[in-house]
Amino acid sequence: MPPAPASGAAPAGPPGAAAGSRGRATITDVAALAGVSRGTVSKALNGTGRLRPQTRQRVLEAAESLGFQPSPLARGLISGRTYTVGLVTTDSIGRFSAPVLLGAEDALGAGRISVLLCDTRGDAIREQHHLRVLLARRIDGIIVAGHHTGPRPPLPGPLTVPVVYAMDPSEDPRDASVVPDDTAGARAAVRHLIDSGRRRIAHVTGPEQHHAAIVRAASALTVLREAGLPLASGRVHFGEWSEAWGRQALHTLLRAAPDCDAVFCGSDQIARGVADALRDLGRRVPQDVALVGYDNWSVMATACRPPLTTVDMNLGELGRVAALRLMEAIGGRPSTGVRALPCRLVIRESSGPADL
Repeated sequence: MPPAPASGAAPAGPPGAAAGSRGRATITDVAALAGVSRGTVSKALNGTGRLRPQTRQRVLEAAESLGFQPSPLARGLISGRTYTVGLVTTDSIGRFSAPVLLGAEDALGAGRISVLLCDTRGDAIREQHHLRVLLARRIDGIIVAGHHTGPRPPLPGPLTVPVVYAMDPSEDPRDASVVPDDTAGARAAVRHLIDSGRRRIAHVTGPEQHHAAIVRAASALTVLREAGLPLASGRVHFGEWSEAWGRQALHTLLRAAPDCDAVFCGSDQIARGVADALRDLGRRVPQDVALVGYDNWSVMATACRPPLTTVDMNLGELGRVAALRLMEAIGGRPSTGVRALPCRLVIRESSGPADL
């Protein structure tokens, strides 16, 4: 029989029980439960250091099971940080910035970092105001999320915190930027149409001066040239990012190329308009004309008749990677240059094989 515990000693219990009986859990309790050092716990909770994902997850689970809540004041005093970052967006509608924000919050949440959202509405004066307010609150860093993919001027300096640009890359190559790989995305779309047996492929897209329209059109033309195929109608149909333009462009396109058997559109809105016009003309999608869009905007893509094959820019992942680059910079490991992330082709009914 084991000896009785000494007078006044607490009986043994499961890991974390002692912490619960004493009251508020400490960082030492979390370290003991996770089987790591106090320093590792600090790195995992602060989103710093080079830790294996499994180790970081084990620490987070231990902290959650113990109800461990580090004092923001204590963390700030020790590290000189506020554990807040600013997300400055130019996308007032939120079509592009909202997924980026969610992806960034997922990554920052692992480090218990809060996000302050500021909408500039594309106005430079409003942007400068938000920047002053954020810096006055001693934020640790800034993510700038745009709604185009063309280069933008960097935030006016000098800045005292690191900045990462998402969607719209900074014109300064010394800055860190994360963008979708539009060249590869457009290539995947046109390659899919060719592999489906289409040989008379047209391209309808947005404004001719818009960076995304230029890049996607250039990539589409390159793929067709590599396959030895001409562009149906002989030209790219530049216009607006709208359903109305898609309907108008389709009529113009078919007058020049009545044998067109596929249309790659620069956005889902344009593709939705093209689909409506094809249906009005009695052309079946995809039997007569296959259709591919861009953005994977569910409001457009899934409501299209038939549901739209489209390119997803993986905006959530874009935000997550931007946040990780920002946390590395905050931790003393800044990076520079533009990082292009893969897009993903989402295949639905609008691009099936031709009706032979």
